[in-house]
Amino acid sequence: MADPARARKLADRIKVIVAERLDRGLRDPRLGFVTITDVQVTGDLQHATVFYTVYGTDQERADTAAALTAATGMLRSEVGKNITARLTPTLQFQLDAIPENAAHIEDLLRQARDHDTEVAGLAEGAAYAGEQDPYVKPREAN
Repeated sequence: MADPARARKLADRIKVIVAERLDRGLRDPRLGFVTITDVQVTGDLQHATVFYTVYGTDQERADTAAALTAATGMLRSEVGKNITARLTPTLQFQLDAIPENAAHIEDLLRQARDHDTEVAGLAEGAAYAGEQDPYVKPREAN
């Protein structure tokens, strides 16, 4: 098992190499607007999972996934040329769910904000049901 710092450095290097290669372009018209978000490397440095997002529709995401799968060998050889590891890790491309998760969290925050505004509006004109301070206070000694 490799040092975690070394695995992180290798993952960062793979991320840069794959992103630069995709920036230069592939000869596949199915490839959409891709952003490499993260790379995770296993402890033995044999496998790398490349997380990516695609700007566009579901069809464009599916086409981009097919294009990346078809280009995996070429991208792996590009990674092998540019890293100093003894073995080149296999690459697996995984669509990242960050945009969908972020949109869901934003929606939940908006709902909470709306609910807080509604509760604050109800509390403005409300009066206490009993005393204002319901806690028992100790008696003062005379």
